[in-house]
Amino acid sequence: MNIDQILDHIHPLPESSKLALKTCITEVSHPKGHILLRADKIETSVYFIKKGIVRAYADSADNEITFWFGKEGDTVISMKSYVENQKGYENIALLEDSELYKLRIDDLRKLFHEDIHMANWGRKFAEQELIKTEGRLISRQFRTATERYKELLQVNPDLIQRVQLGHIASYLGITQVSLSRIRAEIR
Repeated sequence: MNIDQILDHIHPLPESSKLALKTCITEVSHPKGHILLRADKIETSVYFIKKGIVRAYADSADNEITFWFGKEGDTVISMKSYVENQKGYENIALLEDSELYKLRIDDLRKLFHEDIHMANWGRKFAEQELIKTEGRLISRQFRTATERYKELLQVNPDLIQRVQLGHIASYLGITQVSLSRIRAEIR
């Protein structure tokens, strides 16, 4: 997915504002397994996924809890670092060799101060991230594991082919054995 498509999907910008934003963006590539963002660190960049897939997770006492997947077109961000300039709570790892667009948060904040269109774009961006987070929270609180799996199949069917079942089970809040049972029931 190219950067124009990603930026426009967040919120359309006048060409001059988009050009100013694009001058602050660089392309980077990292291999599968690379930790893009780290917990307990103030992150200084936002990433947009050109190609690849990522997972956000937190470490618990005896395992990792996956709470989000991102793929082409999605944003990779530590909201705590972005909004409050504080250490984030999540690790974000690449599950495939990935190509990303990188944007320094300081450059973005500068654009927000200089250009009302950029400030509005930033507001729309934050609103979209809030809605995504709210959707995941509501799904986790009010749907069964089977319902969450069916929703995942409907909304992101390619994740099943691209992500290890252990990560999907963790995302659903169940064991891999329970996921296998759910998959067998659905077939």
